[in-house]
Amino acid sequence: MASGRQRFSIISDGLPSQLPDVNPDETREWLESLDTVLKTEGRTRARYIMLRLLERAREQQVGVPGLRSTDYINTIPPEREPWFPGDEHIERRIRAYIRWNAAVMVSRGNRPQLGVGGHIATYASAASLYEVGFNHFFRGKDHGESGDQVFIQGHAAPGIYARAFLEGRLTEQHLDGFRQEISHPGGGLSSYPHPRLMPDFWEFPTVSMGLTAINSIYQARFNRYLYNRKIKDTSRSHVWAFLGDGEMGEPESLGAIGLAAREELDNLTFVVNCNLQQLDGPVRGNGKIIQELEAFFRGAGWNVIKVIWGRDWDPLLAKDVDGVLVNKMNTTPDGQFQTYTVESGAYIREHFFGDDPRLRKMVEHLSDDDIRRLSRGGHDYRKLYAAFKAAREHVGQPTVILTHTIKGWTLGPDFEARNATHQMKKLTKAELKEFRDRLYLDIPDSALEGELPPYYHPGEDSEEIEYMRERRAALGGYLPKRVVRAKPLKLPGDAVYSELKKGSGKQNVATTMAFVRLLKDLIKDDDIGARFVPIAPDEFRTFGMDSLFPTAKIYSPHGQTYEAVDRKLLLSYKESAEGQLLHEGISEAGAMGSTIAAGTAYATHGVHMIPVYIFYSMFGFQRTGDSIWAMADQMGRGFLLGATAGRTTLTGEGLQHADGHSPLLAATNPACVYYDPAWAYELAVIMQDALRRMYGSTPEHPGGEDIFYYLTVYNEPYQQPPAPADLDTEGLLKGLYKYADAPAIEGRNGDVPRAQILASGVAMRWALQAQKQLAEDWGVAADVWSATSWTELRREALACDEWNLLHPDAEQRVPYVTRRLEGQPGPVVGVSDFMRAVPDQIAGWVPQGFTSLGTDGFGFSDTRAAARRHFHVDAASITLAVLHRLARQGDVKPDVLRQAIDRYRLDRPIDEVFAGTGQTAESSTGGEA
Repeated sequence: MASGRQRFSIISDGLPSQLPDVNPDETREWLESLDTVLKTEGRTRARYIMLRLLERAREQQVGVPGLRSTDYINTIPPEREPWFPGDEHIERRIRAYIRWNAAVMVSRGNRPQLGVGGHIATYASAASLYEVGFNHFFRGKDHGESGDQVFIQGHAAPGIYARAFLEGRLTEQHLDGFRQEISHPGGGLSSYPHPRLMPDFWEFPTVSMGLTAINSIYQARFNRYLYNRKIKDTSRSHVWAFLGDGEMGEPESLGAIGLAAREELDNLTFVVNCNLQQLDGPVRGNGKIIQELEAFFRGAGWNVIKVIWGRDWDPLLAKDVDGVLVNKMNTTPDGQFQTYTVESGAYIREHFFGDDPRLRKMVEHLSDDDIRRLSRGGHDYRKLYAAFKAAREHVGQPTVILTHTIKGWTLGPDFEARNATHQMKKLTKAELKEFRDRLYLDIPDSALEGELPPYYHPGEDSEEIEYMRERRAALGGYLPKRVVRAKPLKLPGDAVYSELKKGSGKQNVATTMAFVRLLKDLIKDDDIGARFVPIAPDEFRTFGMDSLFPTAKIYSPHGQTYEAVDRKLLLSYKESAEGQLLHEGISEAGAMGSTIAAGTAYATHGVHMIPVYIFYSMFGFQRTGDSIWAMADQMGRGFLLGATAGRTTLTGEGLQHADGHSPLLAATNPACVYYDPAWAYELAVIMQDALRRMYGSTPEHPGGEDIFYYLTVYNEPYQQPPAPADLDTEGLLKGLYKYADAPAIEGRNGDVPRAQILASGVAMRWALQAQKQLAEDWGVAADVWSATSWTELRREALACDEWNLLHPDAEQRVPYVTRRLEGQPGPVVGVSDFMRAVPDQIAGWVPQGFTSLGTDGFGFSDTRAAARRHFHVDAASITLAVLHRLARQGDVKPDVLRQAIDRYRLDRPIDEVFAGTGQTAESSTGGEA
């Protein structure tokens, strides 16, 4: 540093240099005092004084900025630990039994003739985390309340099964059916938490990494939503999310933590099991994952509790007057801590304590075995209890508990902290014996010599089993446990749907707007109106739903503390603590989190809620398909609205906004019922039936069906016809009904070429124009059918095929689509605003020759007419496709094809055909909905 110059003062928080100093003399005295401490007692003491001052300032609510990270030690010092209310000896025995049975279950499942896989090491590292919760914190549902919502780390499932076995909820036969759900007699156990596969046991699917974190946040937020709207008292419910440190690398794990802090979700606790290992190696070998996560969460506004060291480190830390031990803990990377776990006490003495004589002296009274046994905090029940209790009692912030554990803990040297632990599925006989000895279990060697190691149960009358049952009874019953208490809703009658069934007259109305009109009327219903949960990711105005702002209002736990800039407008932005709309900002993943929480409230809280999540169709299944799959697993109900649907309908937006494939993605989800309605009245019929199926009661499904609906709706306005007097409602709901008979061909006695055109969504208008062109220009009579759901037609046909396969001697079932088209004259052409694979779903069951038209390829920005000509789905292209089929079967002359191409200029460059105009007969309304 140059002589006479002072180092530039870098202030990252608070910026005091921008504030006036009202008492310079007092300020100078404080600074001189700090300088004196530095000179006389050193930086370590000065640092301690500064930290204590910050701590006291925060206690006095001075408002100083929080630290981004703290020392690599426990957040709660020994003197502040609460009294532990349980019997630690009994609880240690319980943990030993569960550890053993979890490992044995996986090991038995991987005998040579079976080999179903599984995970041993994750639960071994997390057993104490779960047991402190099960014995002292997790509240059940037996008293009629919602209880706590516990998201269990997926790879820890064997330990949860092992606990349920001791509780008497599962038998040895169940455990032997691990990962053999249909082949095991009587049914087996799912690999991970899967509610759909075990609907009375699991509540939350958690194995798609990252979804646990974001879904638990939105579950806690939805609990508050229900409470603030006075629908359900969730004030005693707490959400616990168990996560792995490697899992925190998923964007969804950290992506919504700001929401939890912003809405002060002190009903939420993350418990991150930091065993420092991912699936194949260290999480941060050269860094410190706990410190990194602490900085993330503190910066986001969370309460952070670190549980790093067990109680046997407390005396050593008490001796650390110079801070040398804390400094060593701070500077040792995770990869080295992993190595210390597998090395001898002598190695640890030399490499961890040997760098400094003060450290060596600190442990000179300890043997090498004592040093090797110095424990991690995530295995110390008292430390964990203190952390859980502090988290449960903390007010105003969500809490994250960061616990340091060892992957494979107690499983023996071949498992503990090894990089390959995740892939290790079976214990050898020698490993089983060492494992038994570590757990002090009364299992003779002879019992471990056979092919299958035995499960262990201390007996129904043992004090351990009685203790487990007493603790769970005191806390409200067993967990995990899924209970459905919701009663079917009283659904509105036909009147609410009548407006859409009347049509729009001369007014042009897009199907998106038609849906919004229906939703507004449904929300007014006295019986179910309050149960609707409209959800959108920052696009309510785009979809015309700002009309709901003044009445339904936007949910905010803090209400509206400002004057809205548009407050003088009729449709002003209006927030309220009792608001009904969930406005999720720019977060489709967050919107899905709310949708799942709302759509499963019938089981989680015993109240039916009806989520209606509306989004750009391109950004639904494509962006958050994993979350939608989790919704299916969790048996969520409700509506997903793929608005601005289709590859040619959303004019001007371009490639990443042009949806041509979401119906195919929806078709992969067995719980998803998909429709692509063309008309507003079709929407009305579908919505009424959907509410009946999901929220009503039928003999087959007295509690409603565990399905959800995906509806594609469009922003192209056009005149909506009234529902036909003889509407084929059954066919509409099955996926296909005849909409328009072929017009009479003048001058012909009925002997004309015939064809059938099947269309869905906005393609219906192109089909009707093609029907007109075929009749007037080529003398072809074509019937037009509304294919409201290609997917439902396919699923019903597949079910018929499966039945026929297994019943060759019985009368064969004929799919609905085959029965409807059988005997209809002429070839069949199917068309939609999606890629050809969408109508192709029914190709195998169409009895006539079948041609599909669709929008395969990338979307682009242009007029609707130009885009439809480019993809050859417009009326002229449909006309040509029908003529092609008729020519192939000899019903029209081949030269008609060239005439049609020339007439409609189908082989001309698009910029030539549409120069100066963006309209065609079937797309002439323009504008946006």
